[in-house]
Amino acid sequence: MIELIPAALKDEILPGEFIIPDALKVKSDFELSLLNLERDDNGKLIIHKDDCSDKEGYRLEVNENSINIYAGEEIGAYYALQSLRQISRYELGSRTVPCCKISDKPRFKWRGLQLDESRHFFGKEEVKRLLDMMFMMKLNVFHWHLTDDQGWRIEIKKYPLLTEIASKRDFTHIGGWGSRKIKNEPYSGYYTQEDISEIVDYAAKRGIMIVPEIDFPAHCAAAIAAYPWLACREIKTEVPGYFGGIIPEKVFHIKDWNRTICAGKDKTMEFVFDVIDEVCSLFPAPYFHIGGDEAPKDEWKKCPCCQQKMKEQNLKNEEDLQGYFNNLIFSHLKEKGKRLIGWNEILAAGNLDKTVIAQYWTPKRDKNAERHVNTGGNMILSNHQAFYFDMPYGQYSLKNTYNYTPENFGVNKENVKNVMGVEGENWTEWTDGREKLDLMLYPRVQALAEVAWSPAEKREWNNFKKRLDNFKDYFNLMNINYAVDKVSMPAGVFNRLKINRLFRNGDTYFEVKLNKEYRSKGEK
Repeated sequence: MIELIPAALKDEILPGEFIIPDALKVKSDFELSLLNLERDDNGKLIIHKDDCSDKEGYRLEVNENSINIYAGEEIGAYYALQSLRQISRYELGSRTVPCCKISDKPRFKWRGLQLDESRHFFGKEEVKRLLDMMFMMKLNVFHWHLTDDQGWRIEIKKYPLLTEIASKRDFTHIGGWGSRKIKNEPYSGYYTQEDISEIVDYAAKRGIMIVPEIDFPAHCAAAIAAYPWLACREIKTEVPGYFGGIIPEKVFHIKDWNRTICAGKDKTMEFVFDVIDEVCSLFPAPYFHIGGDEAPKDEWKKCPCCQQKMKEQNLKNEEDLQGYFNNLIFSHLKEKGKRLIGWNEILAAGNLDKTVIAQYWTPKRDKNAERHVNTGGNMILSNHQAFYFDMPYGQYSLKNTYNYTPENFGVNKENVKNVMGVEGENWTEWTDGREKLDLMLYPRVQALAEVAWSPAEKREWNNFKKRLDNFKDYFNLMNINYAVDKVSMPAGVFNRLKINRLFRNGDTYFEVKLNKEYRSKGEK
């Protein structure tokens, strides 16, 4: 068994081993600026530019005299090097590589991971640390959730109040969905446009495309606090620190925090386009995520501007008003060579352009989403039960992620071809730093990578588990606070219920504390 995550398309262990010299030199047809090895025409690591049907595919052949990599493009060569990195275990002190042949390419083109930085802000170095692991796992899309009700995290030069006001809140809800507790301290943070460009470049060098999410028309409370005229009713509001569930006592009076921006005002649409224009100038990806989920429409029903717009456009209801709103954004993005992505709730509008990309997340089956993908629409799969990495392992264990299949969520077998790929989501209402973020992500990211990259017939839980045990030395090397088996795969219904009850009612760090206890006892 080749100790590799994600598992390769084809692999074969051969007799013998290659002994890594003290100064391994490389001969390469690619520049490979990230590869810090001396170049030499007689190098034992030889990287060939070769015809390859898949731009991310590669072949890796190790014999006793040399290591040969064949790839059609630079990213394929990098992925081969990441595979070599794992099977050699050079960073862990090994000086040998087993002779082998690997032929590999990805199952899905979209292999994504999302980080929400509205609820909690992590900063450049943490994002780069995450990108490094994505690179190792051959994940190629970083979905960056930069705005939401609780904070606006990207500089927009035309609208400076988005960082002066909307990036700050006075308090933060803590303790889980059933908690009334707050942390009564100011919280803030945002990325300058220079920061964004730095991270986009860092990701691109590792074959990772960054797709921004700027939420419209809902999840805009922070923006509305900065520019009240964006809403149907122009009233003064604060950036909420409340995340949902039971309302903390301090915020009983904040009845107007969960509002959509006005879909009827031309001025609002001008703001949306201005923001999109600045964001698009920073992100070269041919995709733009607008969220579009959980959009309350109570104010639209009473707003003269919204009702007038519905009458002018002959829209039958407020769902179609959101469809009209989204179609305007769709057309604006199309002119820029970009495609619109939205969460699957946007499909409720009967007038939405059929070529939008839907991202299917909801825990309950969505007939609109299933109809979309089964009639030719493109879809990204982030189904809650498998890919919501902010949920406790007591609710969704590691097996939930690893055993994922599109067919179990309404995608007909013949229409899996319409699925662009899969993506893990890490919402950060209850994740405020590295220790918790690591625990929620790892080893779920390794399971995600295998679902995204490896052919379905190659996936087998017990085999993966053995390779994951081998990989944990890398977690330790990288100082990653991964979830040990007893946390990521909790045994017994009673134990799982206890974890979920504590998570929702006051102790969102219970698994973190449990993990520390197990690791102190030598658990892996």
